[in-house]
Amino acid sequence: MTKTPDPRRHAFRPDLADARLAGRVEAARFVEGTLREVVAPATALRRHPARDAPLESEALAGEVVRAFEARADGWSWVQLERDRHVGYVETGALAAPGVAPTHRLVVPRSFVYPAPDVKAPPLSWLPLGARFAAAAHDERFVALARGGFLVARHAAPLDAPPTADFVAVAEEFLAVPYLWGGRTGLGLDCSGLVQVALDAAGIAAPRDSDMQEAELGAAINDRAGLRRGDLVFWKGHVGAMRDARILLHANGHHMQVAAEPLAEAEARIAARGGGPVTSIRRL
Repeated sequence: MTKTPDPRRHAFRPDLADARLAGRVEAARFVEGTLREVVAPATALRRHPARDAPLESEALAGEVVRAFEARADGWSWVQLERDRHVGYVETGALAAPGVAPTHRLVVPRSFVYPAPDVKAPPLSWLPLGARFAAAAHDERFVALARGGFLVARHAAPLDAPPTADFVAVAEEFLAVPYLWGGRTGLGLDCSGLVQVALDAAGIAAPRDSDMQEAELGAAINDRAGLRRGDLVFWKGHVGAMRDARILLHANGHHMQVAAEPLAEAEARIAARGGGPVTSIRRL
């Protein structure tokens, strides 16, 4: 029997589906979709077309999505090109693709100014991993093709070497609030933290912890040999080892990104019904 595609990463509903799924799913209509670019700093990817619907993930500035439906109520049904996650975003956060991105943000977040002046009231902000086209730049500022100026040291060309240590990136988010579905310095969930940190290191990662457990690295069984960067998984949770003893993770107990002894996290999660560690994987 053919396995039904995962709806988190395949766009299909009874009435509408991605044309690439023809023959694999049933739908009244199949469409190719239209490529759109995220122009908001970050925009919620929701399970249903409503602001109070569960947050599935977030799409960041410069990300490309494939839009299968633009609804009259201001929502679009889309799939992110980078990690293939599917959901609804507000149509106003999207635009026709502009100049191809040339740079990415390499700090947790930064402001976009109306002029090359850090005293000017910011127009907007960008999160780590945002992609953008630079119209011009000097030692102090990058002029963005879509308007505004960004501090130059907060950006790097797309072809620059990625960060070597993804755990160092994750550490920059310590004390950032926990947010289910979050992927920015305003709020992160456990797999969002791992995903954005790995992205900064040039490593593509899927969105959810079960996908990460299935697709990242290789399983290790030597608990005595844990080292920096090892990923520790529970059912529905993931964290990264800062060293042989300390786990770094966004979690609902501390309600923020926290560093704590792995043994303490294991005991607490088990006591609250979260079960044991399911695997440890090394990239």
